[in-house]
Amino acid sequence: MIDFHCHVDLYPKARAVHAEALRRNVFTWLVTTSPKAFQATSLVLSHHESMLISPGLHPEIAGDRFQELDVLIELIDNANAVGEIGLDGSKRHASSYLKQKQVFATAVKRCHDVGGRALSIHSRQAVLDVLTPLREFPDHGIPILHWFTGTVSELKAAAAQGCWFSIGPAAFDSAAGKARAKRLPKEKIVPESDGPFAQLDGRSVMPWDFEITANLLSDAWEMPIIDVRYQLISNAKALLDQMGCTTASASLI
Repeated sequence: MIDFHCHVDLYPKARAVHAEALRRNVFTWLVTTSPKAFQATSLVLSHHESMLISPGLHPEIAGDRFQELDVLIELIDNANAVGEIGLDGSKRHASSYLKQKQVFATAVKRCHDVGGRALSIHSRQAVLDVLTPLREFPDHGIPILHWFTGTVSELKAAAAQGCWFSIGPAAFDSAAGKARAKRLPKEKIVPESDGPFAQLDGRSVMPWDFEITANLLSDAWEMPIIDVRYQLISNAKALLDQMGCTTASASLI
């Protein structure tokens, strides 16, 4: 099992979910919502080769946690991945948008300055604004747009800039989501859960729900499930190698 975007620390029984993810998954990327959350999670949950814990500053709370930006920048220096970061252009978060842009651009620049990092990026209603600093600081590393909800033209622009895309079961909840999944570049897709926020049939998506994602993509792509599994595993190996997660990559057959 593989999960490239999950908030393991925010499940009601985080320790149990963490232990089960370690048992079931070859690789789980635990993204955090703030630098302080990263620091606390790193202390509480044990480190393991198959569990990547990364510092982030989620755009939905960037306005309230703006003072933590300096801490995020310091943490980036010793991290090999950053997330969750990005922009949220929805009306609900319009009041913090300028601060969001400052946080995101500063983080991307820091990644650029220190030689590149893997980035798990939130881009709801803000794809073009997300792509701008990624273009301005080209050595930022590996951009992975999680739960992409942009337009066809935005998808083409993101793909042209070398973005990856992580997708999970909740992305298929609407007709638009299913149509969007068909258009994502097959060789640049990796699985995610986005649990516990993402829901499936009234429950939180779990870090080991890889098979559900594979089946949904099989329907969307009209491909045999065995071919979809192979594609996702092949993609995951390629991305993990780029991220320097060679132990996890070697565990994928």
